Amino acid sequence: MFTDTHAHIYVDDFQSDLDEVLQRAVNTGVQHIFMPNIDSSSIEALHHVEKKYPFCHAMMGLHPCHVNAQFEEELEIISGWLEKRKYVAIGEIGIDLYWDKTFVKEQETAFRRQIEWAVKYHLPIVIHSRDSLDLTISIVSEYKNTGVTGIFHCFNGSLEQAEKIMDIGFYMGIGGVVTYKNAGVDGVVSQIPLEYIVLETDSPYLSPVPYRGKRNEPVYLVEVARKISEVSGKKMEEIAAITTNNAKKIFSDTTFEW
Repeated sequence: MFTDTHAHIYVDDFQSDLDEVLQRAVNTGVQHIFMPNIDSSSIEALHHVEKKYPFCHAMMGLHPCHVNAQFEEELEIISGWLEKRKYVAIGEIGIDLYWDKTFVKEQETAFRRQIEWAVKYHLPIVIHSRDSLDLTISIVSEYKNTGVTGIFHCFNGSLEQAEKIMDIGFYMGIGGVVTYKNAGVDGVVSQIPLEYIVLETDSPYLSPVPYRGKRNEPVYLVEVARKISEVSGKKMEEIAAITTNNAKKIFSDTTFEW
């Protein structure tokens, strides 16, 4: 049983063929898909997919790339939904220093606020840390004694950074980048205990080899697992079992059956 801990399958890229996309995933052994939110405009589609497909589970959060001058209004909407109903996590949250640094202070404020909500609601967090891994690790470390845990999504850092993440009780989401020849992620992953790794696709983005450049989808999770199997020397069945068990630990306070 595979678990895709990060997929935006509710976006327009899947509007015409989501049934087929999800059937392909199920046929390959993907039995649970976790969906991070983006901002207020994505919530309706997120809820729709969750309601239609019981094995797809919604998070709630404000993506750092969508933090702007109106971020307080966005956070108010996010907060309102967290008060209304149960979610599996708060995500996708964090800091992005790659695309635009205009609202870095606002991103940090939004990140901290949402971590505090995670503590309040006893939920894990799913972290976006593009070009900001040291900063996000530092911020999350401040909450080490609160019991908050979660995933550093799309981990592509060093072994030293991985060790810091493990030290604060967090996990690393490994996706298609591990299959990229020059990314160097495979070398680091080979040194990380599987007990700290979860699988993800980030669909429709970051397709693994041999599908790089095409739309990503949860069925390609098997390619990520295959690469991890190759660099770790573990069988595919073991990769699936351990990473799914890790996901169970992270998303333990849930209302669905594994």
